[in-house]
Amino acid sequence: MKESAVKKIAVLTSGGDSPGMNAALRAVVRTANYYNIECYGVREGYNGLINDDFLKMGPRSVKNIINQGGTILKSARSVEFRTAEGRQKAYDNCVKLGIEGLVCIGGDGTFTGAKIFSEEFGIKVIGVPGTIDNDIFGTDNTIGYDTALNTAMEAIDKIRDTATSHNRVFFVEVMGRDAGFIALNSGLATGALDILIPEKKDSMQDLFTNFRKAEKTGKASSIVVVAEGEKLGSIYDLANQTKEEFPDYDIRVTILGHIQRGGSPSCADRVLASRLGYGAVVGLMDGKTNVMAGMRSNDLVYTPIEEAIKKHNEINKDLMLISEILAI
Repeated sequence: MKESAVKKIAVLTSGGDSPGMNAALRAVVRTANYYNIECYGVREGYNGLINDDFLKMGPRSVKNIINQGGTILKSARSVEFRTAEGRQKAYDNCVKLGIEGLVCIGGDGTFTGAKIFSEEFGIKVIGVPGTIDNDIFGTDNTIGYDTALNTAMEAIDKIRDTATSHNRVFFVEVMGRDAGFIALNSGLATGALDILIPEKKDSMQDLFTNFRKAEKTGKASSIVVVAEGEKLGSIYDLANQTKEEFPDYDIRVTILGHIQRGGSPSCADRVLASRLGYGAVVGLMDGKTNVMAGMRSNDLVYTPIEEAIKKHNEINKDLMLISEILAI
């Protein structure tokens, strides 16, 4: 490989944590070491850049973390980094250490901060998509999505056991403030009667129609999976309106919440994180900046951060149709 464009880099995790962030961190540190690049970890995201909270890292710094959820560097949403003064402090600290490139692991907010920082000060940045929502353009999957999806599926499977035992209707909320990927795929995988997501124009009448169809086919219990960003209303509003329409239904509500963010990452997330962490370092070595490393059709690709932020992965309409067909 030709001479590297960077000699010293830093890596941080920012925003919401996701399973596999540690695997990505491990890949960054060990790839940097392999190519004789000094690597520093930054604690608590952009706050660490501002507060000069750097940690020199080598291969042993990241031992036994590939299987751990969360992030050993900690994460935070930095209010101060949104100010010009905060970013100046961050840059001054990078200059003091001789940091020439940053690997920023996170989602939209993380990438927005990285883009502004790079444009203002010329420091090279490459993003690595770590978010369970899977809503970032430029990669087929984001780090943590597969693990979160499987966590939701396993939880809904267990809820179905009690729903069937008591002839109950369960409304189950999964994470996804702006995106319905977890809801759609976990709902399809668990045989949900209906799946309510922000990308689809849902109505209570359509939901009620599905309940009536289920009654005619002899269904005695049902699961409705709802993304937290569903526009019809809160999951409690949906359950209450359903109870008014069907007074005899025994209805329960379950919110899975942050359980979906934790846990040991799946094999798919560990491999994805390893490939993207490697790709971020190699990209910096090649002089790339203001791009995100992603996987598309199993190939490593680089997408301009601006595109990754502005565009979003689209819901597969075939999956929506399949979920409706199979829910009868």
